[in-house]
Amino acid sequence: MNWQSIENQLIKFLQEELKSIGAKKVVVGISGGLDSAVVAVLCAKAFGSQNVVGVLMPSHMSSDASAADAVELCDKFDISYETVEIAPMVRGYFDNNAKDANPLRIGNLSARMRMSVLYDISARDSAIVVGTSNKSEILLGYGTLYGDTACAINPIGQMYKSDEFEFAKFLGVTDAIINKKPSADLWEGQSDEEELGYSYATMDYVLKQIVDEDATKADLIAQGIENDLIEMLYYRMKANAFKGKLPTIANIDFKN
Repeated sequence: MNWQSIENQLIKFLQEELKSIGAKKVVVGISGGLDSAVVAVLCAKAFGSQNVVGVLMPSHMSSDASAADAVELCDKFDISYETVEIAPMVRGYFDNNAKDANPLRIGNLSARMRMSVLYDISARDSAIVVGTSNKSEILLGYGTLYGDTACAINPIGQMYKSDEFEFAKFLGVTDAIINKKPSADLWEGQSDEEELGYSYATMDYVLKQIVDEDATKADLIAQGIENDLIEMLYYRMKANAFKGKLPTIANIDFKN
């Protein structure tokens, strides 16, 4: 791929969108993961690091390494950042309302709490929130509705996760982030690929066939792709399609 061309396209997209909105700054939640790192670097290139507000939002469920990796990235690209601990907010809810909540519920609320923080900071600084969901996650619904999927604009929503690693190398993202296992960091030791059951490289190959090449199930089976993987991808794309749509509003005939 021509990564320089892709970088230029995404920088132009960011600059044009910010200009059309009339804002001068952007807010990015920087988790220490690949997606937010790529977006933060793109924003620093597009607007200058002084116009990027990086926000680290660790919780009691996230790993210490994530915060350290996020700080290393910000230091390398001279991105200013602030840290907002969301643990008291999340615990405040669960300790009083649902002490028996499982890690998934805690992780989802944590994602929504983080987005609430980002939007509050965007209001404080007259900035816009830039999203960090990649195409693989969007297709599979691997994100929290009104959490990490919420944003004003998203520069990487058409980039598959497996391709993003090479793009990150091109941009100069730190090795610690590029080399770690993909994780939403919703709880200690959480791994995207372990939860999904397949590597992103494997899933993306099939997703590209389905979405970009219009391959049928028969085509995929003929290539030797296992049926369980095919069925899982089709199921997730169908079951989670609602996450990419605006809420459905009822049509009312006021003349009757």
